[in-house]
Amino acid sequence: MASTAMSVPTLRHMNEVRIKEIIIVEGKNDENAVRAACAADTIATGGFGLRPDVMRLIEKAYNSRGILILTDPDHAGEKIRARLSKRFPDAKHAWVPRAEAAKRGDVGIENAGPEAILAALGKARVATLAVRREFTEADMIEGGLAGHERSAELRDKVGWRLGIGYGNAKAFLKRLNAYGVGREEFDAALAACRAGS
Repeated sequence: MASTAMSVPTLRHMNEVRIKEIIIVEGKNDENAVRAACAADTIATGGFGLRPDVMRLIEKAYNSRGILILTDPDHAGEKIRARLSKRFPDAKHAWVPRAEAAKRGDVGIENAGPEAILAALGKARVATLAVRREFTEADMIEGGLAGHERSAELRDKVGWRLGIGYGNAKAFLKRLNAYGVGREEFDAALAACRAGS
């Protein structure tokens, strides 16, 4: 069930971040995790089904305050994100690293700590409409992000640092180009991840 209740900042939130956009998550527990991290209004999709009433609520939020999509870092979450992105192209996107959202084999925003959620929200990005080819498959291979034994681990770290989330090599390359990552930003993130910082 979608929640539209306005969250009233608690004393704990008075000196903390207030998010302008309405944050779109998958479920009630995700909403609770976001509200534990910051003062924010949320809408829960209720899973992949995205009922018509929930879509109307999201559309209203999109047209009034904007939306920020924060789905689980799993296959279902990415499917929901893709569906919402298609309908709401100017939505912001934030990703919590899979390692920060996993607990006893369960992966979801509800398992992420407030710091991980705030870090993800602080790196939110909007997809660009223009097709960019700043990065290529050769960049992925040269950077160790594809075709190497530890490429998946490195993509996870670099994706977190850039705020574009994890993806397989093809999806990661698409995100590098779609979310406006610059060459200097990419090189700095890759160098920091390789150095282990």
